[in-house]
Amino acid sequence: MKIGKVLYFLLIVVLIAVFAFSAYYVGSYFFEGKEQQAQYDELADIVESVRNDPTYNEEEYYEDPVIGEVVVAPDGTVEEKIVLPEYAPVYELNNHLVGWITIPDTKINYPVMQTPDSVDYYLKRSFEQKKSSRGCLYVREVCDVNKPSDNVTIYGHNMKDGSMFGGLERYKKQAYWENHRNIQFDTLYEHHTYEIFAVFKTTATIDEGFPYHKFADAANAEEFDAFVATCRELSLYDTGIVPEYGDKLICLSTCEYSQRNGRFVVVAVRQD
Repeated sequence: MKIGKVLYFLLIVVLIAVFAFSAYYVGSYFFEGKEQQAQYDELADIVESVRNDPTYNEEEYYEDPVIGEVVVAPDGTVEEKIVLPEYAPVYELNNHLVGWITIPDTKINYPVMQTPDSVDYYLKRSFEQKKSSRGCLYVREVCDVNKPSDNVTIYGHNMKDGSMFGGLERYKKQAYWENHRNIQFDTLYEHHTYEIFAVFKTTATIDEGFPYHKFADAANAEEFDAFVATCRELSLYDTGIVPEYGDKLICLSTCEYSQRNGRFVVVAVRQD
């Protein structure tokens, strides 16, 4: 009887410990999400404050601008590329910034990062480069957002609260796409609008899925056309939009849970 009571007591202690750990984990996850979303909202407010400030003097900014990339031409000529005024304050906080992406009616209004020499650096790091389960939106290392590459792949976590790339799930329905076709993806130096032409699911399992992320620059028109054709073939619905060789694409990539190691991809073509 005593042994039974001891075992019963130990079981209760274990259950309480498991419950306490689970509550702590869930609470920490929730708190981290709220905290990081607040930080991203602050960055978005910085961008909007410059765009909408009636007293902002753009001419003064260009007298002493923030310089991003420095390009040296084959003839030795040096070009200093000027960061757009609204992104300059954010770039000064973290010079891994390469762009900003916005999709209306979603939480997607975020900085986009890139570390060419460090694979998946922002997969588990926040904008402040601290440990984060949500990470940052970031560009695949081999892509060039400024050239730009024929295709730029941007990764983001599929968060249940709709943050990061969680909002992309809505594009599984054609009716949603019909009213939300455009994506604003600016580099540090230029504003650009993209139109979504394909939405598909695949798997990241090697030799099983479509390796869309490996496509950056086409060797020729045939290679570009083949990539576009596969995107359209896999698409959950036909948008009627067919990009042509010379067009510039972006792939927004996030996790998808209907299959093993699944990926959900939204592909768009630049309009301007």
